[in-house]
Amino acid sequence: MATNKPQRSPEEIEDIILRKIFLVTLIDSTDADSRVVYLEMTAAEILSEGKELRLSRDLMERVLIDRLSGNFPAAEPPFPYLVGCFRRADDESKKIQSMKDKNLRSDMETVTRQAKKLAVSYCRIHLANPDLFGNSDKASVGPDKRPKKSLSPLLPLIFADVSSGSLDMFGGSSSSVRCPPGFLDEFFKDSDFDSLDPILKELYEDLRSNVIDTSVLGDFQPPLRALKYLVSLPVGAKSLVSHEWWIPRGAYMNGRAMELTSILGPFFHISALPDNSLFKNQPDVGQQCFSEASSRRPADLLSSFTTIKNFMNILYSGLHDVLLVLLKSTDTRESVLQFLAEVINANAARAHIQVDPIYCASSGMFVNLSAVMLRLCEPFLDPHLTKRDKIDPKFVFYGNRLKLSELTALHASSEEVSEWINKDNPEKVNGSGQESEGESRLLQSQEATSSRSNASGHLQNAKSTGKYTFICECFFMTARVLNLGLLKALSDFKHLVQDISRCEDTLATLKGMEVQAPSPQLKLDIARLEKEIELYLQEKLCYEAQILRDGDFIQRALSFYRLVVVWLVGLVGGFKMPLPSTCPMEFACMPEHFVEDAMELLIFASRIPKALDGVILDDFMNFIIMFMASPEYIRNPYLRAKMVEVLNCWMPRTSGSTATSTLFEGHQLSLEYLVRNLLKLYVDIEFTGSHTQFYDKFNIRHNIAELLEYLWQVPSHRNAWRQIAKEEEKGVYLNFLNFLINDSIYLLDESLNKILELKQLEAEMANTAEWEQRPAQERQERTRLFHSQENIIRIDMKLANEDVSILAFTSEQITAPFLLPEMVERVANMLNYFLLQLVGPQRKSLTLKDPEKYEFRPKQLLKQIVRIYVHLARGDSENIFPTAISSDGRSYNEKLFSAAADVLRKIGEDGKIIQEFIELGAKAKAAASEAMDAEAALGEIPDEFLDPIQYTLMRDPVILPSSRITVDRPVIQRHLLSDNHDPFNRAHLTADMLIPNTELKAKIMAFVKSHESQRRRGGEEESKEERILTTSSDMLID
Repeated sequence: MATNKPQRSPEEIEDIILRKIFLVTLIDSTDADSRVVYLEMTAAEILSEGKELRLSRDLMERVLIDRLSGNFPAAEPPFPYLVGCFRRADDESKKIQSMKDKNLRSDMETVTRQAKKLAVSYCRIHLANPDLFGNSDKASVGPDKRPKKSLSPLLPLIFADVSSGSLDMFGGSSSSVRCPPGFLDEFFKDSDFDSLDPILKELYEDLRSNVIDTSVLGDFQPPLRALKYLVSLPVGAKSLVSHEWWIPRGAYMNGRAMELTSILGPFFHISALPDNSLFKNQPDVGQQCFSEASSRRPADLLSSFTTIKNFMNILYSGLHDVLLVLLKSTDTRESVLQFLAEVINANAARAHIQVDPIYCASSGMFVNLSAVMLRLCEPFLDPHLTKRDKIDPKFVFYGNRLKLSELTALHASSEEVSEWINKDNPEKVNGSGQESEGESRLLQSQEATSSRSNASGHLQNAKSTGKYTFICECFFMTARVLNLGLLKALSDFKHLVQDISRCEDTLATLKGMEVQAPSPQLKLDIARLEKEIELYLQEKLCYEAQILRDGDFIQRALSFYRLVVVWLVGLVGGFKMPLPSTCPMEFACMPEHFVEDAMELLIFASRIPKALDGVILDDFMNFIIMFMASPEYIRNPYLRAKMVEVLNCWMPRTSGSTATSTLFEGHQLSLEYLVRNLLKLYVDIEFTGSHTQFYDKFNIRHNIAELLEYLWQVPSHRNAWRQIAKEEEKGVYLNFLNFLINDSIYLLDESLNKILELKQLEAEMANTAEWEQRPAQERQERTRLFHSQENIIRIDMKLANEDVSILAFTSEQITAPFLLPEMVERVANMLNYFLLQLVGPQRKSLTLKDPEKYEFRPKQLLKQIVRIYVHLARGDSENIFPTAISSDGRSYNEKLFSAAADVLRKIGEDGKIIQEFIELGAKAKAAASEAMDAEAALGEIPDEFLDPIQYTLMRDPVILPSSRITVDRPVIQRHLLSDNHDPFNRAHLTADMLIPNTELKAKIMAFVKSHESQRRRGGEEESKEERILTTSSDMLID
């Protein structure tokens, strides 16, 4: 017969539960669980107090203290023991749920809840005072035998809690530790800041040390998730920004030191981009993903690109979440803005061409910061940019947070900026300031924006309140970060590609030399260079993976710069032309790099497939058209030239896309102003102020020439071009033609001379016997010179072909400017010179084995030159062109016309063109004969009638106002097309300053008239004599 199990009292049940939770016993017995500790002294004390040897909630804390303080060799260290207590209490609370007695169940739930609180409380005490209990966790020992700082035992629990069973990037679980459910919530809940602050600060230091040398291929996700978790706690956020390493201070603190020592710095340092070897992260991304890339399958490379991009975006998103949480709270927002400002200011030297890696933070950090800042800007980058009126231009001058006023401005000099600021002399404002209630609300809804006064109240607002909206601060900080981060990285990438190209050229040269004369040294040099190229290629692919392959990153940046250009245009009154005559100081004082960065990014994005898909380009197009020919607004000519480079990338035939064609062919501002401003910039770029201006202008004009050639084929732009030529016949269009002709002459002359030098080098190298006898170093230098000459010829000929092409197609419909007195002789001289080079005596010396290789197309060039002759002859109603041709004493020769006609027939030129060209040659010959007769009739011309520059008879003498010297008007006007200075004393001079010398002109006319009369009388006498001779009997008999 079965017996009923005796019913346990509540006290007994409580004792059993507490013994299971705390793994202690008050009765000496052999327990199966070796973890159970017998508290002998505690039991004796309880007996002496006359109590039963049972655990109860009243004895709970006393028992726990004795267990932690006692010396029990086999016992667990304090922290894992306490966590175990929490876990066991949680397990017991689940078992209690099966109790039928509600009162007992409620009573036991109170016991387990109290046990959990007690375990957590003593966890805090232990972490804050690790040496309080004797049996503490043992510190590890370093190589120097000294105790090494161990990580907080709380960290693995946080890792386990935030990982949620996810896998790391290599497919494994990041930790085998399990965090009891609810432990962390209990740990950080209901505790004062002072008790948690030291624990949190230690955790932040441990997280920082966890990622300090980790690359994107390292296991950075658990520390990042832990960081996000901690800052999501109000006490955690407050502790982070109050940490001494939040913004490290010190006499030797610089950008790199801040990256390495601050709490967030190492997180921002996680990257795929190359860094200085002293600070290289592991695993090495280049070695692991891109070694021997040239022999790898495209699918393998694509897989690496995708992996890196995905993990970088995890990092970007995590860091953005961290900053956003901190920015939401008014308690921590100011500290975040201050941190960002300190990082930016400490790394201002990153804008330099050469960056000191010891002094400045890494590219990886700033590219990451760029991505994060762009995410913070997203709420005010809506398609209509509705919040742009929150951006206050006065922040540049009066905001103390960033050092913006020290940067190069779009137009104003530093003195002008200072003078303008001091004129108003408002109270210096603090770059900080509390945000409005509306802004806090927007931030808390993850919009990191603010509501503040509208644009019209900006200037007064800045002076009166001393505060700036978050949108305003975020805008300027993002612009600075992008300049020092993304744009600097793109610049480094461009230089890296150039380095690779140079190394490959050198390698090809060395291999060619090795074939001719092998040597051990050459073999070593080749091996060294191949290794160097391999490392360069790895770095290049790392840049591609993190930046160029991340389309979302590029598009976010483009959206931001669209806001920049729209906001800047707002400072000058909006998208309308013409611009105000005076540039507003707010615009003139804006940092130049705002615009330069926008243009650089557009150029890069235009060369990345699909990067511009979906991007609104109209605002960029409007901005470029408005400012590329406006030196009164943007002083730097190279910056305005960069705008043309953007347009060049957008040309449909360059971009390979018809999407951009509407920007040129259906865009109102483009149709009205594009050609005009391109012509103006073509002229302006002659004088950049740089010591390299002579060579720079050719590259810039190459881009302009390509655009002009494309626009000429668009009927609406061609009509605008003709109208400009008519309106500006003696203005910008005449200057354009002058520089076009100057460039054509220089480039063709330089190319032809270089061809002669190249042929001489070819002959030297072809003489194998003599070549082999020369020293190896000399052969190497001559070979390098040969390749250098090849490149120069190819570039110069390409540019010359473009210039002649423009002259050819424009002269067909626009002839008047070519035939102006100050221009016609210049044009004729150029054409005669080209004709002499192409069909004259030295043409055979210009024969090349592969002329196409050097862009040298003499047949096409001759056709274009002859067509320009013919086009101008057709438009020459006053018959002045033949005279100008024949007056060229340097290159004109009547036989060249017949020689050119023979060549044209052989190469299949249109017969009508050839006939008109021959007729022009005949007219020029007649004009030459007439000019010789006229010169002979004038006899010796008085010196006062001769132009002092060309020593020709003046027809329209004018006095130069400064030097008071008299010159011929066409001669000085031709000079002023290229140089607006008096040629005799370099004083400023323009055409409207010339003073007609009417008295001298009358004398010259009288002199010419009298000699013409004498010539006519002499001609009549000669004619009579001829008639008498003709009718003489002797002649008749003959």
